[in-house]
This record gives sequence, structure tokens and C-alpha cells, in this order.
Amino acid sequence: MIRSALMNVMTAAAIKAGRGLKRDFGEVENLQVSVKGPGDFVSAADMRAEKTIFEELSKARPGYGFLMEERGEVEGADKSHRWLVDPLDGTTNFLHGLPFFAVSIGLEREGQLVAGVVYNPATDDMYVAEKGQGAWHNNRRLRVSARRELADSLIGTGVAPLGKSQQHPRFKAELSNVLARVANVRRFGAVSIDLALVAAGKLDAFWERGLNAWDVAAGIVLIREAGGYINDCDGGDTMLNSGSICAGNEQIQRQILPLLRPA
Repeated sequence: MIRSALMNVMTAAAIKAGRGLKRDFGEVENLQVSVKGPGDFVSAADMRAEKTIFEELSKARPGYGFLMEERGEVEGADKSHRWLVDPLDGTTNFLHGLPFFAVSIGLEREGQLVAGVVYNPATDDMYVAEKGQGAWHNNRRLRVSARRELADSLIGTGVAPLGKSQQHPRFKAELSNVLARVANVRRFGAVSIDLALVAAGKLDAFWERGLNAWDVAAGIVLIREAGGYINDCDGGDTMLNSGSICAGNEQIQRQILPLLRPA
């Protein structure tokens, strides 16, 4: 695994935040008797994790800016660096006791994503990537899959929640287009891990809309460093701003993109 000073800083912050999330995850079974209710509980867990990451990264790299799910934009004295942080990706999974959630930390330098960490504290799976250093899962080097035919491919996706139901008709059209041509489709509910699975070659491609920059920053670096291709769903390079993403190996991603545009 990458042992650079930067990666040590990022993984240490993810592990420390993950330790708290794992403790809170162990309390999920008691949520039904919680006075505050499950929603407040998860929000508190989210905030604690974000606070930990903010403090750890600020201490290690003073002056770097932040874009965080809860705090939003935090400008730093160093305008050339910015952390993009999702302290709890997969909140609904967390709430329901499903061990498929992650801490996601990306680093932007001069407007370019250069490093990413995705850590699932429930399973102790650590995915890391740094520009020019490859992508790794624990101590194993990652490469995207080598499949070339859509009919053999397993594709990941994400579904907008109830609060974004206006996106459902478009998603249904996209899903119909994709399902008609691939082996099958999976929906796991944590985009940072979905992208890590593409980098690991376990999913051949992934697409989703309605995302935020902190959801995908780390995963973008993982995909690129594992030899994959990544665009927005229109084939452009606006993943952080458009909220859409389509990633995979070169052959499969190229074939998935046209299936999303007609929808």
C-alpha cells in the first residue's frame, strides 16, 4: 500500500473517524428505543466523524481548505489545496445495520484531484490512491476489470432517495436501457465503495446522478489510478460539478455512456 506522508495523514484521519463510526454502528440495534430517534442518532454520528476528520487534517496540513458534507465550504489560507470529505457515505445502510458504509476523503491540488481514501470501518477495508502511485485495497494493487462485452458485465448504480423522486423517471429509463444489455445490475447504497469496487474490477462499470463532489472525489482518483475511465453521464469531465458519474474499464464505460444519454 502507498506509504507516503500524505497517505499516512489521510488514512490516519479516516481510521480515527471510522473508530467512532464503528462504535456508533454497534448501537444501531438500540435505535428503536432511542428517545431522539434513529435520524438524530445518525446525524450525530455523522457530525462526530466529520469533526474528527476536520481536526486531524487541519492539524496535519494547516491552511488547506475543505469541502465537507456538513460544514460545507471552509476556505483555507492555502488556496491551492482542498480536502473533499464525506464522513459517512451510506447513511441509510448505517441506519439499517448494513455494514456497507464508508469514510471518503479526497484531496484537490490546483484544481486537480491527486489523492483519495475510502475506508469501511465495519469491515476494515481500506482503499487508497495517489496520483502516479496506483490504487490499492489494503496491500493489494488494484486494476479495473478486463471484460469487453456488456452481456458479460456486472454494473453498479445508485437510486435517488424519496426526497429526490423527481429523478426516478429518468433513472427508470436508464435502468431499462442498461438492463437490456448487461449480465445484471447491483445497487449497494454507498457510492464511494461502489467506485472502489470498480477500481478493484469487481464491478465492470457504475453510473449515478444527483451526487455531490464529496461523494465521488476519492473514488475518481481510485478509478483513474486503477486504469479506469470516468466521466459525467454526458461524457464530459464535470463530475464534481454536474453531480453525475459514469465509470468503468475503457471498453465497458464507452458502451454504457450512450445508454444513458437517450434517457
